[in-house]
Amino acid sequence: MIEAKDIDLNLLVVFQEVFQERQISSVARKLNLSQPAVSNALARLRKTLNDELFVRTSLGMQPTPLAQQLADPVAAALANITKALNQHEAFDAPSSQRHFTIAMTDVGEMYFMPVLIEQCRLHAPQVKISTVRAHNLDLMAEMETGRIDLALGAFDEVSGALYHRRLFQQDYVCMYRQHHPLMKSNMSMKDFLKAEQLLVSTTESPYDKISQSLAKAGVIANASFTIPHFSSVPYIISSTDLVVIVPEKLATSAAAPFRLASMKPPIKLPTLQTNIFWHRRFAQDEGNQWLRALLVSCFSDRD
Repeated sequence: MIEAKDIDLNLLVVFQEVFQERQISSVARKLNLSQPAVSNALARLRKTLNDELFVRTSLGMQPTPLAQQLADPVAAALANITKALNQHEAFDAPSSQRHFTIAMTDVGEMYFMPVLIEQCRLHAPQVKISTVRAHNLDLMAEMETGRIDLALGAFDEVSGALYHRRLFQQDYVCMYRQHHPLMKSNMSMKDFLKAEQLLVSTTESPYDKISQSLAKAGVIANASFTIPHFSSVPYIISSTDLVVIVPEKLATSAAAPFRLASMKPPIKLPTLQTNIFWHRRFAQDEGNQWLRALLVSCFSDRD
């Protein structure tokens, strides 16, 4: 049995970085070591554990099954050691200068960011928040390394290894300009399809999943104009007689500033459930906990 005393802690640091970066050169730069020093550390750990740990491939250093098993426990152990060594650096929102990165969609930005900006101005004036597009990323990998702190949205293809908390559910609605001549409550599908449609043909999950329902209902066939994202939708709808299917929260946010209205469409569409996602490595991180609590207090539809 290998005891903790048998392992140089620095070797585990190298192991974690190689697992994340998959390149010796990248690890050397990150740890300010030479490449031979990193290779030597890896060789020592391989000898101790009697396993190759990483195999060089055209895609970089790929982990063996044992390395995959070790990754999470080693990361958690190093995170706990770091936390233990920095107890004096507890997160204090009013004075913190921490920079958080949140993965979300463009429609998520429109709904969440105005409130988050205002809350940070009031309670954490030096905190910085950046957003990145979730659909372009391997969320599990990005959150495991800490490059992304949280993911926020109705994502339905996220690794089950990530922790999550429900914020709210919402329906899709039909959005249109106020006083639209064709829009009326309880309208039939036939009447609904008389209105010219704007189609948001996004590839971002989960909004890409409604295409099948819209096609079956005839909405896609009736769409004269198609755009790839939601950010320009309020501008287009407010100045035309087009109608569009969007998440309810977007319709609510855009209603007043763009003079828009919405109603339940005569189409059966799936419900969206929006969650906060985070990696278990950072479940006990005080800054991460603060940001999650802020999101829950501002946006959760549950007590």
